[in-house]
Amino acid sequence: MPELPDVMVYVERSQAKLGGQVLRKVRLPSPFLLRTAVPPIASVEGRRVVAVERLGKRVVFGLEGDLWLVLHLMIAGRLRWLAPGAKAPARITQAVFEFDAGSLAFTEAGTTRRASLHLVAGRAALAAMDPGGLDVMAIDEATFAARLTQENHTLKRALTDPHLFSGIGNAYSDEILHRARLSPLALTRSLPTASVQALHAAARDVLAEWLARLRAQAGDWPEKVTAFHPEMAVHGRFGQPCPVCNAPVQRIVYADNETNYCARCQTGGRVLADRALSQLLKASFPRTLDPGL
Repeated sequence: MPELPDVMVYVERSQAKLGGQVLRKVRLPSPFLLRTAVPPIASVEGRRVVAVERLGKRVVFGLEGDLWLVLHLMIAGRLRWLAPGAKAPARITQAVFEFDAGSLAFTEAGTTRRASLHLVAGRAALAAMDPGGLDVMAIDEATFAARLTQENHTLKRALTDPHLFSGIGNAYSDEILHRARLSPLALTRSLPTASVQALHAAARDVLAEWLARLRAQAGDWPEKVTAFHPEMAVHGRFGQPCPVCNAPVQRIVYADNETNYCARCQTGGRVLADRALSQLLKASFPRTLDPGL
């Protein structure tokens, strides 16, 4: 799922290409993408783009008349820029927004349709869609600590909760926790002050670094948006060596989510129980990196 750095690059490139442009036509090959009926989607046609913003993991287009198109990419949704006259990919295109300068195609791979498009009228209606998470890059350490300890959750859950923090998902939470050298299962209200400080600094640094990296890689438009990058320390790197200590990266799998971490750097060498694997192996499940312990 595109997270804060990816969404910000989409926002910045969209603003550069579409700011001041008139939205000529909206085509919806997949009517199921649109989740609102009022205002009607046709009401945006002929209106000028006056703003492009991020709302959590959503990309928002503001149009004349205080109308707001809200695009939630979910896991497999992507935005593709098409030159005038170019055709959108037939099977995966869910919506096309046509401008004089080109078209923006909203695609979604796979068969599970989770991406969504909303059209709302007025800032108040847009604000009502905001889950309320704070942008860690815009808050100080005290504000971060207060929000982090608002409830007693694991760090992984807290960082990825959109009601607590904005735009952080599975991938960057893994990277942040590795940078801070903290277990994904540590509880928020049990963290010492130094660990909270380290987590705040790691969150800001990791997101800033990846935003800069993705901006540089995007060029005219980000063509390959993915949650997996070879430069990442642990996310998506199960079994590969940790870049800090060379220990094999571990994982916890739950439903469709996978948490990657380094046991040596983050959990004192303890291998965290994977629900499916630990139940299968029972007493044979390794508890530490060192089988002699």
